[in-house]
Amino acid sequence: MSAPLLEVRDLVVDFDSDSGITHAVNNISFAIHKGETVAVVGESGSGKTVTSLAMLQLLPNAARITSGQILFNDENTHTDLLHASSEKLRDIRGNKISMIFQEPMTSLNPVKTCGSQVAEAIQLHEKISFSAARKKTISLFSKVKLPDAEAAFDRYPHELSGGQKQRVMIAMAVSCGPSLLIADEPTTALDVTVQKEIILLLKELQQSLGMSILYITHDLGLVAGIADRVIVMFRGNIIEAGEVKNIFQHPQENYTKALLSCHPKPEYKGKRLPVISDFLDGEKFETEVLANHVDAPKNPRRPELKQEFLIVKDIVVTFPVKKNLFGKTTKEFTAVNRVSFSMQEGETLGLVGESGCGKTTLGRALIRLIEPAAGEVILNGKDLLKVPVEKMRHLRKDIQIVFQDPYGSLNPRLTIGSAIKEPLAVHHIYSTDKQRKEKAIDLLEKVGLNANHYNRYPHEFSGGQRQRICIARALSLNPGFIICDESVSALDVSVQAQVLNLLTDLKKEFGFTTIFISHDLSVVHYISDRIMVMNKGKIVESGTADEVFFNPRNPYTRQLIEAIPSAKFQF
Repeated sequence: MSAPLLEVRDLVVDFDSDSGITHAVNNISFAIHKGETVAVVGESGSGKTVTSLAMLQLLPNAARITSGQILFNDENTHTDLLHASSEKLRDIRGNKISMIFQEPMTSLNPVKTCGSQVAEAIQLHEKISFSAARKKTISLFSKVKLPDAEAAFDRYPHELSGGQKQRVMIAMAVSCGPSLLIADEPTTALDVTVQKEIILLLKELQQSLGMSILYITHDLGLVAGIADRVIVMFRGNIIEAGEVKNIFQHPQENYTKALLSCHPKPEYKGKRLPVISDFLDGEKFETEVLANHVDAPKNPRRPELKQEFLIVKDIVVTFPVKKNLFGKTTKEFTAVNRVSFSMQEGETLGLVGESGCGKTTLGRALIRLIEPAAGEVILNGKDLLKVPVEKMRHLRKDIQIVFQDPYGSLNPRLTIGSAIKEPLAVHHIYSTDKQRKEKAIDLLEKVGLNANHYNRYPHEFSGGQRQRICIARALSLNPGFIICDESVSALDVSVQAQVLNLLTDLKKEFGFTTIFISHDLSVVHYISDRIMVMNKGKIVESGTADEVFFNPRNPYTRQLIEAIPSAKFQF
């Protein structure tokens, strides 16, 4: 058998910090053969991205490769990437080994057009004219199915959607016909339909270019649709590896079983989601987790709801597209188009749809973070759109929102204790700072943190912990109405399960009414009593969670359900 295209031998990567040395990657070995797709899966912090960055010597300054080899064998090239010269690495990076990073917006230069950035990469390695590079770039944009490839060449990153920017990154990565493509979480936080398109696109490009792919993800549901073999990493170690079919059908390690089980499934509705800790305790897994989840009812009864709480009538939200010399709007885009619905007290309403459908705009318009152009929003008998701006501040005590990005929602200069106390001080709740501190610590404990976290800053927490802090802050005023806007979409599946369980527990305790906004129908089905599906600013379908999920009437809803990886990829 020929030598592997890439072989990792006994790789060890350490990080130096004030608290000591952390073993990010601990003596791992694996190989990738020509034309093969290998997936590396695991939660954030498992070492999978650090491993990929080590291959191209792109590790941060705090990281040290203390031992190991990474052998790259391409045609007549036999190179140990860990000991290659800077000149040799420059020739290999982007040319023979390319990488697609997780966040395309931070990978693209915002002041250069998308086309010029791809053309620049081509010229660097192929030494051709800009005109020839432009022609090749437009051809690549067509190959990755960017709409109007020629126009896309002259567009800036902010003018493209998330999925389109990721296609630009893919075009750049494959522009020089690499032997190995490293795809690091290339579909995280993308719509399920866009995610499916990106996966199919990568498979098509692999077949046409004959390249190998190293696919890094935390979602095992995606792996079944793209990989030949899978490597499972946990705390810097490879704990399980093998063919995808064998790993899916006969996982040996409890951690692998956890990754396969944490994403919401239809049969989990009405039950607690399993989390990693459940599976790592083998005895608990057998006695409690299986008992709680395997026999869960597929169609649980809808809970009894209370009086009508929210009535929305003909909401319209528009944005100016073009203005004349005098600043008057001459052309408008209608983001939300005459949307009407109602909610009952204590209900959880799922709002689902792709990016750009208007769901986030609708959510913000309901609480006047965006001013609607027309309509009514009647909350507890009061039309919020008729309330003077100065009086809305008092009403906001009962209305809260949890945003998608928890880090961007927290002031990096405030400790989390201060962040939770702030709303209490603004609304003059409790007479002393000591009482507010006690309330903040109580809320931290309710969301699974503790008093020791009170004086820490946001950067000292993981993404899942920061989201818990944002939930604690939203609950500090005991609101009756909470909007969760994509609040779990970018989290690891295991952390996502923890946050969904937390929201379920808190809802039982506090009894708030919730609108849960997401592009993931499996998550929305799990947590919601009813679901509304939104497309192009309009509600195209609504019904109970089970009606919409199991018997969708609208073709768009069926398309969203068919794109769910965990439901689609079965053996």
